Amino acid sequence: MTEELPLDQVRTLLAVVDEGTFEAAAAALHVTPSAVSQRVKALEQRAGRVLLLRTKPVRPTESGEVLVRLARQVARLERDAHAELGLSGAGEPTRLTVAVNADSLATWFLAALRRVPEEPPLGFELRREDEDHTAALLREGVVMAAVTSSPHPVPGCSVRSLGRMRYLPVAHPDFAARRLDGSLSEVLPVAPVVVFDRRDDFQDGFVRRLTHGRTTASARRHYVPTSEGFVEAVATGMGWGMVPEAQAEPLLRAGRLVTFAPDRAVDVPLYWQQWRLHSPALALLAEAVTAQAAESLRTP
Repeated sequence: MTEELPLDQVRTLLAVVDEGTFEAAAAALHVTPSAVSQRVKALEQRAGRVLLLRTKPVRPTESGEVLVRLARQVARLERDAHAELGLSGAGEPTRLTVAVNADSLATWFLAALRRVPEEPPLGFELRREDEDHTAALLREGVVMAAVTSSPHPVPGCSVRSLGRMRYLPVAHPDFAARRLDGSLSEVLPVAPVVVFDRRDDFQDGFVRRLTHGRTTASARRHYVPTSEGFVEAVATGMGWGMVPEAQAEPLLRAGRLVTFAPDRAVDVPLYWQQWRLHSPALALLAEAVTAQAAESLRTP
């Protein structure tokens, strides 16, 4: 016989994860911490596995993530149902949480949000994350949809191709003349480089491909963790970097950047993943995102 999962227990698990402690979840749910603990324990007994790591803040286990995602999806369906029945508060917006990489956010994604109809009212909560890691936020149930580099759907999600974002290897003209004069396989591993953050492997990967895996970009690197700041750091001559074509083109025309390896542009495929459920709000967002991507990105 299949064990049923009481929704009050599943919602309590979500509250504990969101609030970080049993005590804070109890305050949010207007019950006692003992009641919260009993509900979580009862849910773990039904599931037959540990769902929470009792750390500070608490963290869901892999099995817990499945139920947290379920709880968020149930909450989304309930809000959609209330809206369709006219039971929502007057003008109360539907909140959609989305993970998106910094370069998409700086170039085309906000234009996609502007395409979403004003009715019904929607509110967007964007989580900035590298495209290689946005799928993890979907898997954990933190967001409902994500721009990701993975074509493999997260369990419970659908996936569709958006297109390819092209990156150009660029530098300030004076920097290129001083630091990049010669064989790229020799000068790039020692030339100063701009990197987004410590998880950014893009520039290192470019050099690895260029040198057939012998080395990476220089240890002399500058970490600039915003898309606009990254581009400006390259344009002011701090180092070379891989810049999205949409951001590079006006600077190339203005003479602030040059492409030092014009035949080595890198295309990064992007995909849209979202919860696989019937939600009018999510459907409106997906339609707007795919339409804007078709105009802004290179075709798959």
